[in-house]
This record gives sequence, C-alpha cells and structure tokens, in this order.
Amino acid sequence: MLKNAQWISYKKDMGNICPEFLKEIRISKNVQTATLFITAIGVYEAHINGQRIGNYVLAPGCTVYRKRLQYQTYDVTNMLSAVNQLTVTVGTGWYRGRISEKCKDLQATPCAVIAELEIHYIDGTQEVIITDESWSVRKSNILESDIYDGEIYDASSLPGPYEEVKVVDISKDTLIPQEGEIIREQEQIKPMAYMVSPKGERIIDFGQNLAGYVEFTIDAPKGSKISLSHAEILDKDGNFYTDNYRSSKSKLTYICKEGHQFYKPHFTFYGFRYIRLDEYPEEVNLDNFTAIAVYSDLQRTGYIETANSKINQLYSNTLWSQRSNFLDIPTDCPQRDERMGWTGDAQVFAKTACFNYDCKKFFEKWMNDVRAEQLENGAITDTVPNFWQMTKSSTAWGDAITIIPWQVYLMYGDVKILKDNFASMKKWVDFITKDTKDEFLWTCDDAEKKLWGKHYGDWLGLDAPSGSYKGSTNDDFIASAFYSYSVSLLIKSGKILGLDMTEYEMLHENINRTFKKYFSDLKTQTEHVLALYLDLTDHKDAVASNLVRLIRENGNKIQTGFVGTPYILHVLSENGYPDVAYDLLLQEEYPSWLYEVNHGATTIWEHWDGIRDDGSLWSSDMNSYNHYAYGSVIDWIYTAAAGIKPLEDYPGFEQVKIAPMPDKRLKWLSVSFETKYGAIRVKWIYKDKAIRYEITTPSPTSIVIDGKEKSVKPGSYIFYGRA
Repeated sequence: MLKNAQWISYKKDMGNICPEFLKEIRISKNVQTATLFITAIGVYEAHINGQRIGNYVLAPGCTVYRKRLQYQTYDVTNMLSAVNQLTVTVGTGWYRGRISEKCKDLQATPCAVIAELEIHYIDGTQEVIITDESWSVRKSNILESDIYDGEIYDASSLPGPYEEVKVVDISKDTLIPQEGEIIREQEQIKPMAYMVSPKGERIIDFGQNLAGYVEFTIDAPKGSKISLSHAEILDKDGNFYTDNYRSSKSKLTYICKEGHQFYKPHFTFYGFRYIRLDEYPEEVNLDNFTAIAVYSDLQRTGYIETANSKINQLYSNTLWSQRSNFLDIPTDCPQRDERMGWTGDAQVFAKTACFNYDCKKFFEKWMNDVRAEQLENGAITDTVPNFWQMTKSSTAWGDAITIIPWQVYLMYGDVKILKDNFASMKKWVDFITKDTKDEFLWTCDDAEKKLWGKHYGDWLGLDAPSGSYKGSTNDDFIASAFYSYSVSLLIKSGKILGLDMTEYEMLHENINRTFKKYFSDLKTQTEHVLALYLDLTDHKDAVASNLVRLIRENGNKIQTGFVGTPYILHVLSENGYPDVAYDLLLQEEYPSWLYEVNHGATTIWEHWDGIRDDGSLWSSDMNSYNHYAYGSVIDWIYTAAAGIKPLEDYPGFEQVKIAPMPDKRLKWLSVSFETKYGAIRVKWIYKDKAIRYEITTPSPTSIVIDGKEKSVKPGSYIFYGRA
C-alpha cells in the first residue's frame, strides 16, 4: 500500500504550530468499502467530516524510524458521505520532538504525511485518492506539542487559511504495516481530592500515578487561560514537586473559546498523579476533571490476590508501572526528559510483564526495533530506539537480545520469535567473544583495545561506594556471568531451531570453567545471586548459605540493584530457603518493596528511598516514581509462591508444573493466569493445621505438594498439605 501516494508537507515554515492537511472528496456512487492507509513523520490524528478516525493515540507509534515506520489501516466505509473533508493534523512526536534532538537526521526530516484512501463502489468500480499536490494545509489550533514539554492549544481563534502543499522527497522504503499493539486511552480516573498547598498552589490529586493526560470541561469567556502542571508527588511540606522532571516542562495550556467546552491533549502524554492549576478562571469543581491512562492495548492475563493488603498494593503498583511504561516501547519512566526504551529494564521485567499481560505482540514488535538498532559489530544499544545516539554496550542491558526472545518463547510457545532473533542473538554473543581482553570472559578495562563494553554494573545497588550509582559487584563479574547466560540461551534456541550448536556448547563450557576459576571469591549479595541463578558455582549449598548470612547480617534486607534484585528471591527459594525469600518480600523497613507501599506509592519507584522516612527525597537528577524494574519481584509470586512454572520442554504451558511454596505469614494466596489453553488457577489457604490447595489446570500438569509429585489431567483439584 501507499505505492502511488506521495509524502506532502507545507511550503511555508509554521514554527512550532501543528499543521492540518486537508483533502476534499466528493462521492456520487454507493460505497461498498473504503480503507484508509496512512502514516506521518511525527504523530497524527485523522478525521473525516470532523469525526476521529480510529482510537489510536500517538499514531504511528515509536519505532527505529531510520529503518521502520509503521503505517496504519482504517476501515472508514461508514464515515463517508457525498461531500467529505479528510483532515490530518501532525505533531512532532518521537520523530521530530525534543526526545530525538540528538538525532540530527530525524530532526532534519520535514513534517509530512502520506495517505491513500481506497474506495470500492457497489457497481464494481474503484477509486484511489492519494496524498499529492491537490491537498492543502493550514496552521491548526495546536500552537505547540511535544512529548517532554506538553501542549498549547488556542480555542479562541480560527485556524489559519489553507495554503498549497509541496511534495517532499522522503523514502517509502522504511514503511511497514502496523506491527505492535496500538496505543489507546484506557482507564478513566476521577480526582480523589482538591487541596491548597502551604505555598498557596491549587492542586488536584487523582490518587494514582499514571501515564496519560487530563481531560477537563469548563464554562469560560473567550480568551480565558487554563494552565496545568503535572507532578508525581508532593514534597514533605505538601507542596507541588517537579524537580525530578528535570528539563521536561510537562505543562498543558489551553486558551478558551466562549462558553461550554472540553479539552484533552492530542500529541503528548504526561507521567503524573497530581496537577497544579497554575491558571484557572473559575472555582474548582472536581467533577470537571478526569485523568485518562494511555498505554498499549494489552490483554490482561494475570491476577494475584493475597490476605496481605500491602502485597496486594505492591501488585497493583507493578501493574500500573507496566501500564505507564508499555507505551509502544518498554520505557524506563513516563515523566522526565527521558522515557527511553532501556534494554536492561525491559529484560529483567519481561517474565513479569508476560504473566501480567499478553505481551507477545508487544515484544515481537520491539525486538524488531532492537535488531534494527544493533550495531554492525553486534553490539546492542542501551536504549531502543537509540535516541541518545549511544555507541557503547552494557552487560545485562544488551543481553535483552537473548533473554527477551527466550522468555517470550517460554511464555507463549511460538518458535517464530527465536527464528526472527537468532541471527542477532548469535551476533551479540560473537561480539562479546571478541570484545574482551581475557578469553572466555568479558573484561573491559583494556583502554588500548578501545573495547565497546561500558557497563552499568549492578545499577543502583545499595552497596555502592559513596558517590556512585553502581553497586560494589565487579563489572567483569557481571559481564562474564551474563556472557555465559546469553551463550546458554543461544544454545537452547539453536537446538530448538534444529541447528548444530557444538561450537557454542564448547564455548559455554570454557566460559563456565574460566569464570569459576577467576571469580571463586564471592563477596556481594549480587555475586552470590548470579552465581546461583546462572549455575556458575560448584558449591551451591555453601553459596546459598553464605547469601543467607549476608542477608541476615544486613537485617533481613537486600543490598542488590537492577542486576541482582530480580533473581534474589528465586535463588533463595530454589536452594532451600523459601522462608528467607518471604522475609525479603514481607520486609517493611527500607530497603524493601513494602517500604514504598507504606510511603504511599501507587507505582514502583526507581529508588528504594525515593521518599525517605523524614520526608526528604532522593536526588532530583534521577528519581522516578514510576519505574517498573523492581516490580520484577512479581514473577516470583507467580512462579514460586503460586508455583506456576513454564517448562522448557512444553513452552506456552502446553504442559505445566505447579509446585506452590506457601508461607503462613501470608495466610492465603490466589493466583490466576490465562494461557492459550485456558486459565491456570492456584489458591492456597492455611486452615487449622493444614494447607488447602485449590488448583485448576487446562493442561496436563505435575503438581508437587509437600515434596510429593502427582501427575493430573486437565481439571480442578483439591489437595491438603502440612502447615
């Protein structure tokens, strides 16, 4: 499609104003079907006779634009009449906004739209209307719109006059059909409270941190101005706090027309719980405000409920952080001047993400972008799309190219994701093999070789030296451990694809042998965790025991960062210490998941102490309150506490193993997970001196209770075990 259509833009520069393109279409015959194919350089909204086409917010989405630009297909049959006005308004979006300001080639690409309307008439004839010089363009009422900075809309004046367009020379080779889930409006949330801060600020609290925007209605005279600012938290004195947004303005400005009117932004989104009414022309009526959550249209598949309301809130926080950051790409945060598709965050959260929601299509699309950004030498960029133009590659971040396809394969059982990504997985492993000063390890301290590795280490580890964001775990240790992990996943993937992996099996043996020789003296919690989780020690009992000692000596608290935290509960429960795993899960003092809950979190924080006990805040330079990475703990609840384990031999839950690990401190746990075969349900309840297990499985299942394994057919079962 779009074969004959041309890219069109404006002749006269419009500055920051969003252009509106117009085509008038007259129809004199009966329409059988009408299909619109369309995309833009930026983000767009299309209308026919003033009616919005589709419900895709921020179309065409976020991709590696140099190589991949999605176009959308809409059925508009029932929208056409005898005389029609097809309009397309275009904002800067990711392509041309501040978020991509380091990409000079993207910034230099003009605002443009390309479209084709294909009409089939009942009489058997066909008409195709394309973007060309017959279209016109004018300045819209959107004076400015940017993902970081927000939107300015002037309803008080008419749009500018229509003028001629020009055809621009932009390649169509990058155009691809829509691949990912569309972004759309989801939950609508009414305000929880209105308050006036000690500084006199008028503040509305929606009670939930989210990504999206506010819709409001108002009766106001023409020329009145509404100006809103957005924030995730209030400071310890109850004042509006936006320092952690850094340079992101995150403002909404609306200039009123006369009378009753309503507005919501078109080409931006905000990360917020609170709004401040910087300018507002009348008394505040909370009924006039609604927060609208915006994220990729994912189908919910997982549900967790326990007797502990704080664990339930932790689960809710994880869901909301996933929603807020799964906005076509898996971002780190939705609020500050970042919102990047960080590969490390995505890979540690991938399993949890796929339990919570059906993320198959979401990750397939994003992995296509990851491959598109892979450097010629095989390195994987830290963010995808690589808007920051990074050239180095970090362990545990670049390993997303092996870890995510494998996790998606296990969760959904579709070998296609392994086929699509295998060459890039191999290229990544081969890159590491060459990018080192020590054979069979990944060591990157040899400046003379100009190695590409530049690692984040155990990012935000709590054992970090003073002034450092990186934990105390050695970079080479982490890099070499994940080198082994990626090679092991490459081998598994290759065998599933029927390939001879002998060369890489030998490589894996050499890596593990060399690793055990060089890194035998484990010091940090994260070193113990990785050695156990990645099977890099011959002394698992001793390493697990020593990890427990480190945790106990630290007051039953973790010291791990982004690398160690996702696996620490797993290695404890898998090596005979489920009670210690529950100690960490149920810990309420800093640092812990429930510490955040006790401090009012409604999403997962970037820092365990984003808000401290005395009300002070972590440094404003990097302090998101909506960061899903540490929410990866939830996959432990699915797979260990409830015991629903995806099996490598039966991916996609064709067959299942259920081995719950109850703890009386939780009293009861209920988990449901929807697979393509049906719903798996596990509930355990402490009752008198026994534990009642209620299990429903749609697949042949091995159920383990009190160490005894029993194979069952699909159905519902009740078992009793020792309390």
